Amino acid sequence: MKKLGIYIRRLINLWAREVELMIHNPIYICCMVVFPLIVIFFFTSLMSTGQPEKLPCGVVDQDNTSVTRAMIRQLDGLQGTQVAGHYNNATEARKAIQRNEIYGFLYIPEGTTAKLVSQRQPEVSFYYSNVTLVAGGMLFKDLKTVTTLTSAAVGAAKLQMLGKTPNEIKTIIQPIGLDVHMIGNPWMNYNVYLSCIMIPGILVLFMLLITVYSIGTELKFGRAKEWMSMSGNNILIALAGKLLPQTLIFLTIFLGYEWYVYGYLNFPHPGGLNMIVFLAILTVLSSQGFGVFVFGLMPSLRMSMSICSLWAVVGFSACGATFPLFAMDGMIEALAQIIPLRHYYMIYQICIFNGYPLINAWVNVVALVAFASLPILVVRNIKRAMIEYVYIP
Repeated sequence: MKKLGIYIRRLINLWAREVELMIHNPIYICCMVVFPLIVIFFFTSLMSTGQPEKLPCGVVDQDNTSVTRAMIRQLDGLQGTQVAGHYNNATEARKAIQRNEIYGFLYIPEGTTAKLVSQRQPEVSFYYSNVTLVAGGMLFKDLKTVTTLTSAAVGAAKLQMLGKTPNEIKTIIQPIGLDVHMIGNPWMNYNVYLSCIMIPGILVLFMLLITVYSIGTELKFGRAKEWMSMSGNNILIALAGKLLPQTLIFLTIFLGYEWYVYGYLNFPHPGGLNMIVFLAILTVLSSQGFGVFVFGLMPSLRMSMSICSLWAVVGFSACGATFPLFAMDGMIEALAQIIPLRHYYMIYQICIFNGYPLINAWVNVVALVAFASLPILVVRNIKRAMIEYVYIP
């Protein structure tokens, strides 16, 4: 009991020391509070509309009939597209794309209406830039929708002249009816897709860097022996005293982010509050555990911070949020399993976004628990570094 009281007293002294270090070092305040808050509000406000709207496109109308003009008005009336220019030929429109004035254009050759009326299958052309993937894909969808609707309208008018009823016309034009349901994100809100992985990924990056920085600066500024002395040369007490204040701050920021996106912005979260809080705790602990492990492998401030930065940045690509992991190279697919952000994303999409039971993501939960437990493997190496190593600039 007396020994437990000594441990608690040492922990309290170490917590007070760490809080004092954080207060007097602006790097802690900036990387743990200021920058994360900026990132949260920046990304969620950047895509606040959910989808890009009024993407500029051009038209080359060499037919110039009432039918093609109606097609252009329909195109301009769509929410995602705005006809920003009319061009005399395809060369002028292509140069406009190269100048980034428009994302694409619709080319309507002469005689299009005459061929359409006489059922000679006219051809219109889409030219669009896919350099910006979202803009190119949305513009292609709108251009295809407008041409399909125009063709259907002309066909419906001819069938009506032949005496067909509305039901017969509908059956002929669209023999198979479509009943489409987008599950999870029916608004196709890109803010939901991207903010829920970009922001946690950047928060994980800050956690990794601050964890390594806080331990490495003990060596760099010659405070290592004082730190170990205050812990009674018990490395577990030393690490707990150093990391717990950071854990509480990071957890507060992460929970604040989750309240903001799920509670205030109302992002879909059928998994419920318990799963959201559980994932936040698991993410913070696993990120700190991985940071301690990296420093224990390489007790060098520069090297360990570089490795953590690389690991976090690779996670944005290898987590599978923007491109499915199974379609990547086998080596990258294997590498992704030792990146914390990958397992965060899997638990998020399985349990929070889709609302499935936690047992469906048990492999990913075990992986994050393993990341949080990694410091056990390197505590002796960290203790030796703090007692024996001399920092070399």
